[in-house]
Amino acid sequence: MLAVARAAICAAAAGHGYAVPDHQDVALSSGGAFVTLTVDGELRGCTGTLDPDLPMPHLIARLARSSALSDPRFPPLRADELPRTAIEISVLTPPVPVVAEDVEVGVHGLIAQRGHARGVLLPQVATEQGFTVEEFLAATCWKAGLPRDAWRDPGTRLLAFTAVVFAEQQ
Repeated sequence: MLAVARAAICAAAAGHGYAVPDHQDVALSSGGAFVTLTVDGELRGCTGTLDPDLPMPHLIARLARSSALSDPRFPPLRADELPRTAIEISVLTPPVPVVAEDVEVGVHGLIAQRGHARGVLLPQVATEQGFTVEEFLAATCWKAGLPRDAWRDPGTRLLAFTAVVFAEQQ
């Protein structure tokens, strides 16, 4: 999957399309996936889905291309950045309802949801940021555009998932 993601971002940076090679016996991811790009160790793009609609190689290629070109927080990835770009793929388990007391930093990713507002943070974000459980909950709510303490409100739905994370070594 890392090779698929690398080929997709290289094609995207060059302004070309990318056709995913045929893979045998590949199923849909049941919980979704995210592709995170860093350049020189700094976040450069991250997109994902909780509702996968493609076999995993095609999903990873689409997410890699989106991370490279369409993350609204960053300009499109340039070809000269490719040698310094690292790829991380997170394959998610299906999310399940959780109460704040059961959240484990470094194990769980979180989704905070109220109405149409939804924020998602991957498990590694809490570890990388050194969050406590309460800080992780607050950051997930903030990402959803909710007040930081919205996780305490019974109208806010909390879901947890785990992720298998693999990355290029740089």
